[in-house]
Amino acid sequence: MRDITTSKEKLLKKIRKALLEKRDNPYPNLEDQPLYPAEEEMLEVVFAEQFTNVQGQFVFCEDEIQFIETLLNLAEERKWHKIYCWEPALQDILTRYDYPFFETDKDFDDAQVGFTLCEALIARNGSILLSNSNMAGRRLSIYPPVHIVLAYTSQLVGDLKDAFKLIKSRYGQRLPSMLTTVTGPSRTADIEKTLVLGAHGPKELFVFLLDG
Repeated sequence: MRDITTSKEKLLKKIRKALLEKRDNPYPNLEDQPLYPAEEEMLEVVFAEQFTNVQGQFVFCEDEIQFIETLLNLAEERKWHKIYCWEPALQDILTRYDYPFFETDKDFDDAQVGFTLCEALIARNGSILLSNSNMAGRRLSIYPPVHIVLAYTSQLVGDLKDAFKLIKSRYGQRLPSMLTTVTGPSRTADIEKTLVLGAHGPKELFVFLLDG
């Protein structure tokens, strides 16, 4: 009799068999071993170098006053008039210094800047870890052509696994439904191998890092 079992069914059969035959992990301590050698530079320096290498724009500020002054100068230079900010902690800082912003999504189609916080900064590859756990949700870091992130030195971690540890310690079992890493502005080279920024998201990405 000819075997009419499909390749898919054979694969599923092997998977079921493997699940039934439970075995001990032969490398129980593998995840505890560092994948990369320890960095000699400070995490701030490593992140800044990696982030600027992927065309991100990095600004270190000693305090909130320097942050606001730099933001004001940048907004005046770029003629930003529609800056959207939906996270209460970030709104408190801007309100404290009378910095104008949109706190709702009114006229969001015309947004110039999306201003958010983040979960962590990953120094190894200059990435930003974002989630939808706060009021910024999924839209504010994607739709406006400019995305500005305010972060603190306490949020700097060496690698992605360290960022996940930070997330687990913060949220426990109630993890956000969306976690994503952003490495530089949105880009693509699908068309004639020419790099285009802002193809699927913000064309410019800023990180303001505050000491604290």
